[in-house]
Amino acid sequence: MDWLPGKPHNAELPAMQRTTALPRLTMGLLEWTLLFTLGVLWGTSFVLNKVALRELPPFTLIFLRLTLTSLLLLAYLKATGATIRQPRSAWKGFAGMGLLNVLMPYTFTAWGQVQLPSGLASIITASTPLFGVIFAHFLTRDEQMTWRKITGVLLGIAGVAVIMGFDALRGARLDVLAQCSLLGTAVTLALAGIFGRRLHAVPTAVSATGQCICAAVFSLPLAIAFEQPWTRALPGQTTWIMVISLAILGTVFAYLIYFRLLANAGATNLSLVTLTIPVSALLMGAAFLDEIIDTRQVAGMLLIGTGLAVIDGRPLAWLRSRAWRSGPAAR
Repeated sequence: MDWLPGKPHNAELPAMQRTTALPRLTMGLLEWTLLFTLGVLWGTSFVLNKVALRELPPFTLIFLRLTLTSLLLLAYLKATGATIRQPRSAWKGFAGMGLLNVLMPYTFTAWGQVQLPSGLASIITASTPLFGVIFAHFLTRDEQMTWRKITGVLLGIAGVAVIMGFDALRGARLDVLAQCSLLGTAVTLALAGIFGRRLHAVPTAVSATGQCICAAVFSLPLAIAFEQPWTRALPGQTTWIMVISLAILGTVFAYLIYFRLLANAGATNLSLVTLTIPVSALLMGAAFLDEIIDTRQVAGMLLIGTGLAVIDGRPLAWLRSRAWRSGPAAR
């Protein structure tokens, strides 16, 4: 499997990938800021998507959203002097990311959320970092599994469960196929983070554009075969506003941040974004919709924050250093 980053197949990789070493994968203030920003954008996208699906079937919505996104990103590339013309090896990467990071998770999520309560769907999707830790351990050499990472991810998933309420788990036996569909979302997103590292030598905007173009092309025959969009009534103004907003906020800006994070922080850290989405949704609801955050939700956010701190490691190292310094003085 020569697409796996960090594996000893350097002689077989395209020149584009051989000449640039993989960066050191760390999470600084910028990366954490980008991670939470991405969580806000994708958290908002869930709301926009739900409204748009009232008048548009899933594959049609995906095609419209990605086509508009591709046009906007192509315009951005032209304005910045970049080019979408890339070697065949890069386009293979774009096609893989179009499937793993866009079309498959969008499809799995849309189908699963129709069948299951949103709380249970969020909890299942939040398992993405756990799959990310496991896959990165076996498929890369610079993102190895540690007990700290596993503990942090499990704390984060527990926090999501607390925020959503354990009542959401009552639907856990209702539709196994829908749950498997949402697990498919988690698995494909985790794999996409690893697969996408092969594009580390490609500019961020070019990677985002290539991925969206490929996903739009893949979604068109599915929309034609399963939904026949030409037989449906034209959607209203509100739906078109949702589609445009999804393209600009949930796709253009989101994927520019996504590839920047992937290059700087790695697949495991990038997958943590699924833990931040419930937090951003709660805070946005409180800020703009006058929704009240209760004690349970505060506890859940604290658990998620603790999990992220454990994964980052620096707060724990700071506490250990403080304890070490105060130890001799206390004695």
